[in-house]
Amino acid sequence: MKYYVLDTFAGAGGFSLGFEKAGCEIIGAIEIDKWASETFAYNHPNAIVLNDDITKLNNKDLIKSFKSKKPNIILGGPPCQGFSICNKNAGDPKHPINTLFRDFIRVGSIFEPDILIMENVPNLIKAKTHSKKFVIDIITGELQKIGYFVYSKILQATDYGIPQIRKRLFVIASKKELHKPFPKETHYISNGQCKIFPEELIPCPSLWEAISDLPPLEAGEGNEMSEYQNECQNEYQSKIKGKSKILFNHKAMNHTKRMIERFSKMSWGQSAKDAPEHLRPRKRNSSEIADKIYDQNNRRMYPHKPCHTIPASFYANFVHPYQHRNFTAREGARIQSFPDSFRFMGKPTVVSHKLLAREGRFSEKYLCQYNQIGNAVPPMLAQAIAENILKQI
Repeated sequence: MKYYVLDTFAGAGGFSLGFEKAGCEIIGAIEIDKWASETFAYNHPNAIVLNDDITKLNNKDLIKSFKSKKPNIILGGPPCQGFSICNKNAGDPKHPINTLFRDFIRVGSIFEPDILIMENVPNLIKAKTHSKKFVIDIITGELQKIGYFVYSKILQATDYGIPQIRKRLFVIASKKELHKPFPKETHYISNGQCKIFPEELIPCPSLWEAISDLPPLEAGEGNEMSEYQNECQNEYQSKIKGKSKILFNHKAMNHTKRMIERFSKMSWGQSAKDAPEHLRPRKRNSSEIADKIYDQNNRRMYPHKPCHTIPASFYANFVHPYQHRNFTAREGARIQSFPDSFRFMGKPTVVSHKLLAREGRFSEKYLCQYNQIGNAVPPMLAQAIAENILKQI
């Protein structure tokens, strides 16, 4: 049986890519952001991509758009900021994006696919409404009402060979009861210690094992399209590179001389607050050193460990383990397990969305390459989920 996948709240298409790698056909996507839609369309050229607000697409619009091949698997990652642990209003049911999961369920009720899978932040498990009901229980109940068995679990990316500590919640709804809805772990983090795990588990690649073959760059160097300089050095790199002949999106950000000097004084695990005082970040529009320095910003990563979670703003979160600059978009994509052949469209970075909104520059408020990468479901994790489910339906 051929499985047709529709990806809602699709972003760049990492979730879809994993299912494609598992043998499914990606027939379409719904994504409100222009640049993310362009990325999805470029990498899934045969899919119908609706660059639109899902809340404004009525049932007839959706049925008409995907009538040629009815989706029997529907994926979705409704925006999760309202439930995120880094949001001070986490779990606020009045937050408008906290209601978007209902549109995901609405799409499911229209097409009645064999499988619906929703991805979200782990904190969704804790989120409650004002009436003290768990949001996850509401989602589960709504899916059960339209005829599905429902399973939920928080998965850790490193357990599936992705060089990044990243926990995400997955909710699987299936028309058929699944006895093993989630894939078995395949990897473990070795940390150079004696192996105490079952023999079938293998070490998870480290950050450096993911990116060490990429051309070294100084701040400001690189291009949107460039050539490889080095051969692959391990199995992970060979898998990610595949048959790609062109290296996309490997362009380093521009940094001031002062910032480069700051990075040069930082060791693995250190952040801007650990730099010499005269090199620490300054107050906005001032030459004075800032009173408060965010510990999570510009931290130099350990090369021999998996990377920390890649967020949407990771261009300012991490410093390369050896080079005095932030990660390139391609390095972030490697850490997220995107293949090198996957090209990200739009600008590499944009100014703050809050600033754009404040200045009324709405035509510039799109998801840049870094945002698209940080928001994505790691394709290798999606593939593990897909392969496990497809064996059972």
